[in-house]
Amino acid sequence: MQKTLARIIVSSLILSIWFSGTALAYDQPAVNLGFTSFLDGAPPAGPGWYFQEYIQYYTADKLADLPFPNPEIEAWVSLNQLIYQSDQNLVGNAKWGMNLILPVVSLDSSVPQIPDNGTGFGDLVVGPFLQWDPIMGENGPVFMHRIELQFILPTGEYSQNKALNPGSNFFSFNPYWAGTLFLSPKLTVSTRVHYLWNAKNSDPNTPGAIHDTQAGQAVHANFSVNYEVIPKKLRLGINGYALKQITASEIDGNKIPGKEQVFAIGPGVLLSFSKDTHLFFNAYFETGAEYRPEGERYVLRLVHHF
Repeated sequence: MQKTLARIIVSSLILSIWFSGTALAYDQPAVNLGFTSFLDGAPPAGPGWYFQEYIQYYTADKLADLPFPNPEIEAWVSLNQLIYQSDQNLVGNAKWGMNLILPVVSLDSSVPQIPDNGTGFGDLVVGPFLQWDPIMGENGPVFMHRIELQFILPTGEYSQNKALNPGSNFFSFNPYWAGTLFLSPKLTVSTRVHYLWNAKNSDPNTPGAIHDTQAGQAVHANFSVNYEVIPKKLRLGINGYALKQITASEIDGNKIPGKEQVFAIGPGVLLSFSKDTHLFFNAYFETGAEYRPEGERYVLRLVHHF
């Protein structure tokens, strides 16, 4: 499922920049950074089919730890998501479900050394999950949560001659746990915590006789707090995300310097038209980036339960 920030957003790019005799890797795939926010612990209307459409705009004018003056990178991402949650218990009160996401990504880079591959399909995301029934209190739900075994399949558009691609050209395993805690019927906090493991890319965009690259392992999380301003209609709050690479990336089995990290925070809005149809808007402003782009991200998300 990441041009100054296009890596963050785009479905996976491996960009290894060489200078001063040192290889620095911008190589993490595009993952869920800020796509989900409020009330993430459960679907809004229980079992059944859901369709979600996400439109994300990402822009960056900084490439942390790279020597490019005044870079400009932009990415538009459309995520088309189909979810099915059954009403069949498998483990305790946990019901099984399936999540499918097909991205469409458009990239634009102003940096000649970082050519983009234009517009195309990103990598297909497949995720079987278990959704636990909400824990109820006297005034409604108190806690709800889910685990998903998420797989990012290298099906997207990719060119070895381009640094920014809609697809990553490598497999990733990206499981997560998501939960929402009701501090009161109106006030909630939510988080989604991922672990990320990446396979090798056998056709990387790298100079010289390099056979393969492998992005390091990472953890990333979304978090939010929101308050219900108009009952069943409007929630306002703060949302954010963080990513931290925890092991070194490798080129031909050799570890290279540089581990990616970034933090972002911003405002969010949730409009509910009915119990089945909801519209989210979330903005994020990044800081503290290392070995990756740093910029701004805006996400519009429509959720519909059939």
